[in-house]
Amino acid sequence: MIFRRSRVFFFTGLTALLLFSFFSCSSTRKTEPQADVFTKPEDDSITLLFAGDIMAHANNYRAGHFDRIWTDISPLLKTSDLAFANIEAPVNDKMDWSSYPQFNMHSEYVQAAVDAGFNVFSLANNHSNDWYLEGINATRTYFESKKNVWACGLKTKGGDPITYRLIEKNGWKVLFCAFTEILNRPDYASWIDYFPSKKHEELVRQLRELSSLPHDLFVISVHTDEEEYKTQVTESHRKFFERLIEECGADIIWANHPHVSKEFELKEKDGSRAFIMYANGNTVSGQRTSPSFHKSMNERDDTGDGLLIKVKVEKNRSGTYLDAKKQKRSSKNKGGPAVKVPEYKGPYISKIEAHFITTYIRPDGQFTVKLCDEDFIHSLERSGLDNWAQYLKKRMDIYETIKGKSKWQ
Repeated sequence: MIFRRSRVFFFTGLTALLLFSFFSCSSTRKTEPQADVFTKPEDDSITLLFAGDIMAHANNYRAGHFDRIWTDISPLLKTSDLAFANIEAPVNDKMDWSSYPQFNMHSEYVQAAVDAGFNVFSLANNHSNDWYLEGINATRTYFESKKNVWACGLKTKGGDPITYRLIEKNGWKVLFCAFTEILNRPDYASWIDYFPSKKHEELVRQLRELSSLPHDLFVISVHTDEEEYKTQVTESHRKFFERLIEECGADIIWANHPHVSKEFELKEKDGSRAFIMYANGNTVSGQRTSPSFHKSMNERDDTGDGLLIKVKVEKNRSGTYLDAKKQKRSSKNKGGPAVKVPEYKGPYISKIEAHFITTYIRPDGQFTVKLCDEDFIHSLERSGLDNWAQYLKKRMDIYETIKGKSKWQ
């Protein structure tokens, strides 16, 4: 009996010793120092698209069927999380449509643009007060009634600070504001985000205050006081926009007004990047009514073209990412590497795509927006529309000169 008990004791003791050694080794392996490994969040990037001016001349609104204007570019718009455009007129259904020099458009015209994919609008421009306070209030009220559509540039009370929107989209907080440096008339200017050059100091002060709001990306729309139809960028605006980046924390500056396209460029910003668009031209208008098929081109030809610029922005984080397969294996293995999200350092512009668009007048007189590329030109040639095909080939050459001036790669 004593012998048997001794054997049992010996076996139990040996087992305990082996188990102790095993768990000791396992414990040692688990406590070895490991580098942090991060998982990339699904909301780590956002895509924004920037257009130019949406105008409504008589040739645009008399044609009706406003959805046809956008058919060709709608798929591109809808690949973006946010698509920006400038509404160059009051929007008031209680007034008649009107064209230059005092514009007014109706809501169905804007709704067609929204249905096509636009969802962020600047309302501050030189035509904002074309129909005085009634037009201002009607425009602001219309956009306030829209769900998942954001707009700013018009105030609910004269003299209020600059308006802004904090757009929450796909895990991002995009701070957006819009102002104009020019008005065609002084009436009710205090109801518009109007900051002429003599009020730039006050503007900078207000933008600095805005930048203290929690946000991931700061986008500023500027309707400039530059001369219309000129493609050169003024040095005064280059310096002013750089100041908005350096002192106000702007990440993207989106300028318009000349009705023609200008260059665009990336700027280094504290280890990150800022992006400036000096003018994206007209997105749609009736200014180019007679394309110069058989004569030298002029400024009116330039008003028929524009740019759609697509910008991908990522959340700049420090650390080494864990790819999806390793992350899955890691989650099953309790002794695997730690999985967490690295600290957010700021936005980083990682990709820019510039698309050349043109206002094409269909045989039935409808003004429509087209992606101006070789596919469209070939379709015109196949349809026997050689005048348009040859004309747009020359327009594409002009676009190449704009792209050549741009500093974005």
